[in-house]
Amino acid sequence: MRLLVVEDEPDLANALARGLRRDGHAVDIALTSIDADIRLRSATYDLVCLDWNLPDGSGLTLCRDLVSGDLPTLEGERPMILMLTARDDIEDRVEGLDSGADDYLVKPFAFTELSARVRALLRRDDDVSPVIEVGELRLDPARFEASRNDDAVELTAKEFSLLHYFMAHAGEVLSQEHLLEHVWDEMADPFTNVVRVTVSNLRKRLGEPQLISTVPGRGYRLAD
Repeated sequence: MRLLVVEDEPDLANALARGLRRDGHAVDIALTSIDADIRLRSATYDLVCLDWNLPDGSGLTLCRDLVSGDLPTLEGERPMILMLTARDDIEDRVEGLDSGADDYLVKPFAFTELSARVRALLRRDDDVSPVIEVGELRLDPARFEASRNDDAVELTAKEFSLLHYFMAHAGEVLSQEHLLEHVWDEMADPFTNVVRVTVSNLRKRLGEPQLISTVPGRGYRLAD
């Protein structure tokens, strides 16, 4: 999944990004409201970790604009929103949730809790259980475990993230551009063959018979 961390403290933003990438997500960072606005208009995100207090505006305003549609997103669907803030009064929590945030986490927090809340929100967005099963495949995002016919499959973080996305969209034809948009972050070069190579490696890891087929001229599909 592709996430955006909107946080004005660079050290904290980078620490959150590193942890979320270890969880298998593609992560971009925005340090200001303007930067976040630009990124949200130009890329597709599944979830935004949004700080309330930003140097050039309020994360609350950004949240409201996303929910109302005043801030149009690339594919027309808004991402899930996890509000991050030091404001711990009940009135602030109510205001944050009423503004459209899907969850609210008070600073300081343990990264393990943030990670769990991100997983919970993404499950809610995809309407899937914590453990995903598609045919012979089983994926447990919380434990970072994958298996085929009960045999463990060792995957890199990016291969795991790619398989997670395929399984959440089993049966759908996913173009290289779509996969690049959702599974990779802004550092990925769209002119490279990174998607093709990663899909090829994932196929080898999953073994025979092949479960991910190529749809000529359109992309890839995981059999459902």
